[in-house]
Amino acid sequence: AKVAEELLRRFAAALRAVQLYAPAHPLVARSIDALAETLGLVHATAPSIVIGMVGEELVVGDIPVPRAAESMGKLIQQLEDAGIERIVIDRGVQASELSQLVQTLGGDAKDATKALGRLTHVRVGRLQVEKGAEAPPGDIATYRRLYDDAVSVAETLWDSAKTEGKPDADAGRNIVDNLAQEVSQNRPALLALTALKKYDSYTFTHMVNVSILTMGQARGLGIDGPLLRELGLAALMHDIGKVKTPADILNKTDKLTDGEFDILRRHTIDGAEILRRTPEIPALAPVVAFEHHLRLDGTGYPAGVSRSSLNLATMLAGIADVYDAMRSQRVYQDASPTDRILAVLQRNDGKQFEQNLVRRFVQLVGIYPVGNLVRLTTGEVAVVLKIYAPDPYRPRIRVLIDRAGKRVDHPRELNLWENREGDQQSIQAPLDPADYDFDPLTYL
Repeated sequence: AKVAEELLRRFAAALRAVQLYAPAHPLVARSIDALAETLGLVHATAPSIVIGMVGEELVVGDIPVPRAAESMGKLIQQLEDAGIERIVIDRGVQASELSQLVQTLGGDAKDATKALGRLTHVRVGRLQVEKGAEAPPGDIATYRRLYDDAVSVAETLWDSAKTEGKPDADAGRNIVDNLAQEVSQNRPALLALTALKKYDSYTFTHMVNVSILTMGQARGLGIDGPLLRELGLAALMHDIGKVKTPADILNKTDKLTDGEFDILRRHTIDGAEILRRTPEIPALAPVVAFEHHLRLDGTGYPAGVSRSSLNLATMLAGIADVYDAMRSQRVYQDASPTDRILAVLQRNDGKQFEQNLVRRFVQLVGIYPVGNLVRLTTGEVAVVLKIYAPDPYRPRIRVLIDRAGKRVDHPRELNLWENREGDQQSIQAPLDPADYDFDPLTYL
C-alpha cells in the first residue's frame, strides 16, 4: 500500500511540475526520474502496473488508495478530462515515455488518448474492477459494450487498410489492450460474447472473435503482458488481406469455383504484405496473416510453402479461425455444434493441428460453451455457467426453464460433473437462444 501511495504521489508531482515549468527545467527532469525510480520498484515484482479510477477512488494494481481523492484531485481531474480510466505501464518503460505521458496529461487532455497510443510501454483504456470488488449489476452490459466497440474498431481497421493500404495500428492496439485486460480477468464472460451471431457484420465479428479466442488460449498457456497483446493484435489482423479480395467473391452465397478459391487464397499473401508495410505492427502479425491457413502436415495454403514447424501464434490463431468460422451461421452454411467442430480440429489423426493445443482448447471452450443454452435429458432448459475441464460434456449450469416449459422464479445451479448416477440430469442438445425471449448472457 505504501508503494502504491508513493507511486501516485510521484505521478501527481510530475504532473504538477510539467504544468508549472518548461519541459527542459531541471525540476521536471527530477520529477520524471523520481517517478521512474518508484516504477522500477514496482516492476521488480510485476511486469505491468495499472493506475486507474473506480468511482472517485484511485487504484494502483488491486490496491485502492482512498486518501488520493483528497490529495491528488488534480491527477483525477486530468484523467477524467482525458477520458482515461486506466493507465497500464509495462516493465522497460523509458524516461522519455514517462515524460510524454505526464506532458500529455498536463497539456490538451482532449488529444491525450491518441498521443499516448504511440507509446510502447504505456497504454490507456477502461479500468477492470479487480477481483474482490463487487461487480456492478448488469456487468455483462459492460462486456457487450467492449465487444461492440471492438467490432467497430475492426471495421475501422478494415476501412483504413482498404483505402490507405494499411490498418490503423493505434486503434488496433488500444482495443486489443482493453480485450486483453478482460481476457486476463474474466475469460468466461468475454468468450461467451464471441458466440453472438451478427450476420450483417460477419467479417468484423470474426476478426474480434479470433482475437479473443487466441488470447484466451494464450492466457491458458500462462502468456500475459505485452506478448498476450501482440498475439491478440496479430489474430485481430489475420484476415486483413481480404480487403483486396473482390467483394463478389468475398460475399458469394454459393460455393466458390476453383478459380475463385484461388483468388481468395491470396489473402494470406496480401495480408502479410499489408502488415509488413504498417508501422507499429508487431512482427508476429504478418507471420500469422501469412501462415494461419497452413497445417502441420504440410497442407493448406499458400501453396508450395513448407514449414518444419509453425509459430505458436499461428497455431493458436488457426484453431480459433476454424472454430469460429464453423460455428458462425452464414447465409450459405448452417452453424455447426461444437462437438462437430472439435472433431474437425482432431481429424486426420492430429496431423493438421497440434493436438495438445486442441485438447487445451476443448478445455477452454467446452463442448457446450459458457453462455450457451442447452436442453437437459429431463426437458429442462439451462444456461452454461462454467466449463469443467476434465469432462467438457458436463459443465456447471443454471436451470432457467422447468420440465413443464415454464420460466423458474428462482434458477438453481448444478454441477453436471457430479451427476453421474441414475437418471440425473445431463445435456441432451444445444439450443438456439434466438428461439427464446430472454438473453441467457444476463444469467452469467
